[in-house]
Amino acid sequence: MKEPITQKSRSSVSDNNGKLLSGHPVVRSIGFINWRGVWSLYVREVMRFYKISIQTLIAPIVSTLIIFVVFIVSFNESLNGKIDIPLSVFLVPGLIMMAIFQNSFANTSSSILVSKIQGNIIDILMPPLNPFELTLVFTLGGITRGLLVGLLCALAINFIVEIRLYHPLIIIIYAIFSSMMLSLLGLIGGILAEKYDHIAGMTNFVIVPLSFLSGTFFPIDLIPESWRILAWFNPFFHTIDGFRYGFTDHLDGELWIGITYILLINLFLSYVALKFFSKGYKLKN
Repeated sequence: MKEPITQKSRSSVSDNNGKLLSGHPVVRSIGFINWRGVWSLYVREVMRFYKISIQTLIAPIVSTLIIFVVFIVSFNESLNGKIDIPLSVFLVPGLIMMAIFQNSFANTSSSILVSKIQGNIIDILMPPLNPFELTLVFTLGGITRGLLVGLLCALAINFIVEIRLYHPLIIIIYAIFSSMMLSLLGLIGGILAEKYDHIAGMTNFVIVPLSFLSGTFFPIDLIPESWRILAWFNPFFHTIDGFRYGFTDHLDGELWIGITYILLINLFLSYVALKFFSKGYKLKN
């Protein structure tokens, strides 16, 4: 069990006769979880991307809209009859989820890596925050940015295509679980990375390929059987498929298998991140 941590601050208090005793130490118990520290670091993480909102919030919306228009103009006719819903409706959930992926990953990976490169990672490790609290805060920061970008993309696309919500609860569950998975992956990537090229390599060779081959732009029924089997092991496929089901009532895989699969991956990534923070791996040296 975690020992309570106390924090001393000097202030003026009165004795039994009402006389002020200047400089008397006041002990404040932090308790099992350092809620003030967690909240302070969370606000720092949110303000970090909010201050450059044109780059972190507006740019993903523009990119998503451009991709949406290009695919509608280029492939609308060629996919007619091959999917049982309009291409514009089919694309929307996948594009929103891609925006959630990229921004959740970018937020945690860049936060850790920049702190390491600038040498101020000590400001995060020194306060009384345990590995669980650090993992929680950075993950929540990535989830916040991912969900916010996803919501803004949905509102922007809704001006072009009417978005319907068939299963709102499924949408929320998959959005949170997916952003959590990419936040944890970005957190681990940021800890392991030593320079920006390492994060760029992880994005280009892991995040982007898994996103594009997960049924974002096409049903997996259109790909060869061998590739279709590999798609079932791709967690990005299950996140996008379940997310799309919430918007279109169209499902290629199994809903609860996907949720269970993503949950297990999140538990594993959380364990790895906790171990890295507890050992200070590539953080304290």
